[in-house]
Amino acid sequence: MSQQTTSVHPTGVEPDERTRDRVLTAVLEHGPISAAQLGELLGLTPAAVRRHLDSLTKEGLIEVKLVSNAKSGAGRPARRYVVSKRGQTEIGDDYLQIATQALNEISGIRGDAGVVEFAQRRFALMEAKYQPLVDAAGEDVAARSKVLATALNADRFVATSNSLNSGTSMAAEQLCQGHCPIQELASSFPQFCDAETEVFSRLIGVDVRRLSTMASGGHVCTTHVPTGRAVVRKLAVMPAGPHNPVSSVSNHQQERP
Repeated sequence: MSQQTTSVHPTGVEPDERTRDRVLTAVLEHGPISAAQLGELLGLTPAAVRRHLDSLTKEGLIEVKLVSNAKSGAGRPARRYVVSKRGQTEIGDDYLQIATQALNEISGIRGDAGVVEFAQRRFALMEAKYQPLVDAAGEDVAARSKVLATALNADRFVATSNSLNSGTSMAAEQLCQGHCPIQELASSFPQFCDAETEVFSRLIGVDVRRLSTMASGGHVCTTHVPTGRAVVRKLAVMPAGPHNPVSSVSNHQQERP
């Protein structure tokens, strides 16, 4: 990252406070981000970056996400910073208010089906982007899950795919996401979590189950991917319409199969 982030601050604000605000804004715009990346982005010394990160962490405005090595999985997890719920509130999230109001309008006019269709259209872009990458992994379910985690990581979802009970009938991948850019919105509209889960199922090619979500209070979003089944390509879900009604049954945070 070579382009530096700049921001306008009101006259009379102390330089140190302005730098703090720049760090917070940079974490919001670029997180998950490392201390070294922040220093390069803002032109700050490592000591200055650490001081402001420590201060913002103590205030509860940012939090640390531990990210494992995406290539080898070896070594100590890397520390990455993201803005916390409290930090988002302090910054002021007009987007969240506007999006929530818009979805409430959609729900009022078209009911749950309208919100489901909106969520499906949003995640259709993700599916189209990731499909060629996942298909390149072949028909091994575990490999497809790990490639999906790598693709999610590239888009800053802080994702991992860990193998469980290998060589047994309970073999599975546990696909976890440590960052959700629409966490607050999904807290009110779990249809977004459901739509994402359906996309994961189609991408990997097997039925998956969402065990926890950040939107419902979980520390991470966790998806159970059984690996003892052959890959079966699923048809894409079509948006709701008069000839294609949407089921109102939610798969949000289902129990382990």
